[in-house]
Amino acid sequence: MKGKYLSPKADLTFKLVFAEHKDLMMSLLNALLPLAENAPITSIEYETPEMIPERYGGKNSVVDVRCKDALGRQFLVEMQMSWDDEFKKRVIMNASKAVMKQVGKAELFTLIQPVFSLNLLNDKMKGEAPDEFYHDYAILNVDHPERSLDYLRFVFVELPKFKPRNIMEKKMAVLWLRFLTEINEDTLEAPAELLENDDIRKALSIIEKSAMTEGQLYAYERFWDAVNRETVLAEGKYAEGRAEGIALTAAKLKKKGMAIEDIVEVTGLTEEEIKKL
Repeated sequence: MKGKYLSPKADLTFKLVFAEHKDLMMSLLNALLPLAENAPITSIEYETPEMIPERYGGKNSVVDVRCKDALGRQFLVEMQMSWDDEFKKRVIMNASKAVMKQVGKAELFTLIQPVFSLNLLNDKMKGEAPDEFYHDYAILNVDHPERSLDYLRFVFVELPKFKPRNIMEKKMAVLWLRFLTEINEDTLEAPAELLENDDIRKALSIIEKSAMTEGQLYAYERFWDAVNRETVLAEGKYAEGRAEGIALTAAKLKKKGMAIEDIVEVTGLTEEEIKKL
């Protein structure tokens, strides 16, 4: 780590910035969430990040940051290293729990306020448009998309696909996303545009290596070690599954009577490998 800063995407640094500084959390939420122009977030209170199920035996889950504002709106924020179906299901589960926890025993459904789920991904989502990095999901009427249920909103931001020119009209969104994508262990000096903004400058000061204890630096390195191990395992499972799929396809083609040389061309397997199937 030769640079001046740590990456803000690690569990430790992300929480140091956004789970301990309300002003920075509000700034990020106002910049990236699809809030009404006349209803910005003006104050927040942190709540426990653990989402406990309502019934015994349900599945607990922990989000990175959970808070609510003066209007009672709930905000769940996640920094996720990789995309998979399990994460998508967990996001839906956590947001649903946040709605249910507002009701309580009185069951005063009129008191329910919207829940916003902001998910920052250090990965690319499967099945999304290759040129879009910001995805805003709401519950819409299938036949009349202009009609919606306003109590659940999911935002996914694919950080690897972000380019500053994508959203030049929202300066704070650009600055926060540049903070999340450009700052890492190799950053010798932060860009001037980031240092000129009070919120970003404060966030940068929090993730300076010189501000970390020895224990925090150790936890930071352990986090990235774990991420790297999971990535290697995931890639190995993908390669294994792909090989099995190709072999299965070749076996089916062989059974249908396709010539071996044609199967070689289609699958990339050798003649010897195909003969063994």
